[in-house]
Amino acid sequence: MQKLLLHPAYFGPVSQFVAMVNAHELVFENEDNYQKQTYRNRMYIYGANGKLLLNIPIKHTGNKSGHQKYKDIKIENDFPWQKQHWKSLETVYRTSPFFEFYEDEFYPLYHREFDYLMDFNYHCLELTLDCLQLELNYKKTEEYFKVPTGLLDGRSLIEAKKNEPQSIEPYFQVFKEKYGFLNDLSIVDLIFNEGPNALNYLQSQKISLP
Repeated sequence: MQKLLLHPAYFGPVSQFVAMVNAHELVFENEDNYQKQTYRNRMYIYGANGKLLLNIPIKHTGNKSGHQKYKDIKIENDFPWQKQHWKSLETVYRTSPFFEFYEDEFYPLYHREFDYLMDFNYHCLELTLDCLQLELNYKKTEEYFKVPTGLLDGRSLIEAKKNEPQSIEPYFQVFKEKYGFLNDLSIVDLIFNEGPNALNYLQSQKISLP
């Protein structure tokens, strides 16, 4: 795969990381407008009752146009979202094979306040790469292009409401026998369930981009 353009996400879906590990070069979109219902501020994990949404609350601007740069979006920290998300991750993945292995790396991220969503998401990215023991050099855009040239556009992988989600091969999931395999959840689901094998899994998968 050639040079790939992606959005920084809140522990983005497995499909986004499949695209990442198979790209020759990565560029992250830093200059676009924020959009709702995307993995910018939400992720899905496998709860005891099936698919569970974790959503980061954001501060809404008084701008009448409704347009705001993604990099300018601030997190609403008056709401104890970090405490709730960490409790959910602990509850859901405590019995997974590798949660305790990575717990000390994830804990600080949920016990330090962040002002900007994009800043938090880049920390999520760095933590994920660390867990995968993967060194990926990436660049950030300095200008927005609706149709980029010389780049494979993977920005659609940020959309949480896609009509046709990417299909990936099943891997171990704690509640799989209860509800079956849940496709393309957050990368944390793969990491806590597959541990050091997560990178091999990602490298073995293929996804399609529009």
